[in-house]
Amino acid sequence: MSEIRYDGRVAVITGAGGGLGKTYALDLARRGAKVVVNDLGGSADGSGGGSSMADQTVKEITEAGGEAVANYDSVSTPEGGEGIIQTALDNFGKVDVVINNAGILRDKTFVKLEPEHLEAVIDVHLKGAFFVSQPAFRNMKENGYGRFIFTASGAGIFGNFGQTNYGAAKMGLVGLMNVLAVEGAKYNIKCNTIAPIAKTRLTEGLLGPMAEHLDPNYVTPLVTFLASEQCDLTHEVFDVGGGRYARIFVGLAKGWTAAKDVVPAAEDIQKNLGQIREQEGYTVPDSIAGEMQATMEALKARG
Repeated sequence: MSEIRYDGRVAVITGAGGGLGKTYALDLARRGAKVVVNDLGGSADGSGGGSSMADQTVKEITEAGGEAVANYDSVSTPEGGEGIIQTALDNFGKVDVVINNAGILRDKTFVKLEPEHLEAVIDVHLKGAFFVSQPAFRNMKENGYGRFIFTASGAGIFGNFGQTNYGAAKMGLVGLMNVLAVEGAKYNIKCNTIAPIAKTRLTEGLLGPMAEHLDPNYVTPLVTFLASEQCDLTHEVFDVGGGRYARIFVGLAKGWTAAKDVVPAAEDIQKNLGQIREQEGYTVPDSIAGEMQATMEALKARG
């Protein structure tokens, strides 16, 4: 099996001044990618800013013989997203890979969550990925090639106490990825999502003793593969942490179908709840068309 290389490819990585993003930047650059290292340089809650984090990653890449440029724009505005991608176009002429990694935390229990804590997290995670990906998608579409990686979280996919804002934003990224995977299919634009568990400055205080087993470098090989030419997968979500790699998916059960021309009552739903919830025979639709097909087949089967 030949080495996965990125020669001639241009990668944009947000939040690449430290943690997971930095590991991605270093590995892709080592494999030949030209890298735009974006990092606002703020604190874990998104406040403040500075150039030192992005500059340090760029320094490490260039000292190792790679090519990289820094960008300090915020992902949370349309202008910032455009600026990040323009940095790639100005310096390297195109965009092949976007890894949406930038993130902040503003954890509060639901009843104590202030609107500004919701807005700040949505702005960086969900809107940020949108604002960076849209101009990149345009360039990828013109070139007939692209790879997107979105960073979700088990907090959104499965739920976690005290993270309503973060969980909502992270699950929103799965929805964003789903649609871009469908729209990008005919242009060879692949879109996938990871849900990483890793020790970073955002999570170190939350992981407890388990943190020592969750080096960010365990996540990097999955991202490097998903962002490569060798990856033909799209529209998928992967759980990753501590050396474990597993697919996460939303399955559609076969369900129960009411008799023809009968509008069931709530009591009928209660009566048939077991069949409605039965997981055996599920499918994994690749778009809303798969959902519609399942409905049509059920209607046809009842006569």
